[in-house]
Amino acid sequence: MFDYRNFALRRLATLAPKYLPFADVATDDVPLSRLLRLSLFQVTVGMALVLLVGTLNRVMIVELSVPATLVAGMLALPLLFAPFRTFIGYKSDTHRSALGWRRVPYIWKGTLYQFGGFAIMPFALLVLSGYAEAIDAPRWIGLSAAALSFLLVGAGVHMVQTVGLALATDLVDDADHPKVVGLMYVMLLVGMVLSALIYGALLANYTPGRLIQVIQGSAVVTVALNLFALWKQEARDRVRAKEMETARHERFFVAWQRLVNRPGALRLLVLIGLGSFGFGMADVLLEPYGGQALGFSVAETTRLTAILATGTLIGFGVASRALSGGRSPIPLATIGAAIGVPGFLAIIMSSSVIGPMLFVAGTFACGLGAGLFGHATLTATIQSAPKGRVGLSLGAWGAVQATCAGIGVALAGIVRDVMVGFSAQTGLQAQTPYNIVFGIEIVFLAVAILVAIPLLSKSKVGSDRPQNALMQNKSVEVS
Repeated sequence: MFDYRNFALRRLATLAPKYLPFADVATDDVPLSRLLRLSLFQVTVGMALVLLVGTLNRVMIVELSVPATLVAGMLALPLLFAPFRTFIGYKSDTHRSALGWRRVPYIWKGTLYQFGGFAIMPFALLVLSGYAEAIDAPRWIGLSAAALSFLLVGAGVHMVQTVGLALATDLVDDADHPKVVGLMYVMLLVGMVLSALIYGALLANYTPGRLIQVIQGSAVVTVALNLFALWKQEARDRVRAKEMETARHERFFVAWQRLVNRPGALRLLVLIGLGSFGFGMADVLLEPYGGQALGFSVAETTRLTAILATGTLIGFGVASRALSGGRSPIPLATIGAAIGVPGFLAIIMSSSVIGPMLFVAGTFACGLGAGLFGHATLTATIQSAPKGRVGLSLGAWGAVQATCAGIGVALAGIVRDVMVGFSAQTGLQAQTPYNIVFGIEIVFLAVAILVAIPLLSKSKVGSDRPQNALMQNKSVEVS
């Protein structure tokens, strides 16, 4: 009798490396199933990002009538913790534990922060939006509680993601670090797509009670998935525990100076910051723009996040194939920034030409450009990491990326609200404040391209070197 099950598994194993980006990172010691299970921490991060940046910003601005400046400030609060990603990565590199663990304690702490933030968030938002009158609660309670909830979730996301990525690199050989981190980010985008679709379906008939259920359900799912992801991933090592007890580690500022003094490191960080700012400003305004300028419903605007994440996922896949073929990451980052420019132009034109179809196409193009840019700069950062400091390098990339994206989110809300105030006096159209922000993003992406131009010649020289040599040297000259 023909064994269909084994045949299907063999076919899947054959197809996976071709059609699933970064699947070839799996080995006999670290099978793909283990890596995919570990990647569930990225799924919970994606859930948090979609809920905060995708769903809640639309609900707060449109349904709860919270000013966009206040919403943008709430969404930008996590950036207060973003600069500490570098320090968190360094501490996880040098953590001392009697069990020999370095990464697990920090991931668990981050999970608890996420759970605590989600637990108090829904009621805080309802009080903040004006439901305080029904329960006789002062508005400042809702404001302070909402701020605390966003800060806790943001701190947990930064901690879990930074240390989780470092744990993933611990499980594979040095040459496979870019692949395994790429796999983790693919799963982040998969989590964003799935959670956006689920949130859109759950909130199709919006009520305050349903909002409470969705947020608190996300808290429970976050803890469950992160626990399952961590199970037996980092082995207890008494020998390493003794070595860590007696080892003398350089201080954080010394390690940081060694990192930024490497050739081209500062220019690369500037490029990451400009591109992240350029792509990040739209995060807080895409869904309100769809709702106010194009008349989209809550469910339809939430699906925009899925479209954006799908474009980013495809960008990661394209970047993976190109980088695996020996391409240098800097040209790919430049191409990603260049794709974002016509993407935002299409979004601007959608309010007057073609409409929803052009808006969706522009959103997809921005996601594609962000995916290429993000993976390329991430790979360049890992390749330039000093020996034994992958956590520090990942933290630096995450700190710059998250901080600049967060500043972009805050400024986007402020610019939008200021222009809305002018609109009341000058009679500007509803889409004009949003289009001004999208125009600013185009400018920053253009500046990022200019910053990348001096790096292209050196990166071309570097790409002619064997890929194995690059990974053995653990550094790339990018300036």
